[in-house]
Amino acid sequence: ESVWKQTATVLVSDAGGRMAPEPKPKRDWIRHSVRVLNVIDNQVRSLRKRQVIESFKQGLRKGTYWGIRTNIADYHLDTALNCSFEKTLLLANIATRLSRINSGDQEKLINWGYAVSDAAMRRHVNPDLPMTPGFPYPKRGVG
Repeated sequence: ESVWKQTATVLVSDAGGRMAPEPKPKRDWIRHSVRVLNVIDNQVRSLRKRQVIESFKQGLRKGTYWGIRTNIADYHLDTALNCSFEKTLLLANIATRLSRINSGDQEKLINWGYAVSDAAMRRHVNPDLPMTPGFPYPKRGVG
């Protein structure tokens, strides 16, 4: 909220995980309580995402939102880096964790974040920004 009060341009990067359905909910109160907290967190994130995007549409703020599950083609930017939605969804499904990630996946995730943020910035914030020369890890791409 302090960013909202202090700045006119807001850039939102969302690498949050997707909440999976739970066909057979846990019956013990501890794991059930964890699920309830996760549902609340997921709903708050969804609400904030809708609010920030709506504020951009209404012109209340300048800026852009990009997420790890974004289809880069939705930016309709001919000069966006080539990122197949099928491959970027595989990256989006890499589990969030504190343990080490293999260097190949890490480099692909960095490339994907670079590509999607570049497309979002040039489409919604400043179309005059120069075209990116390529991925930070060009041999990896996004898949």
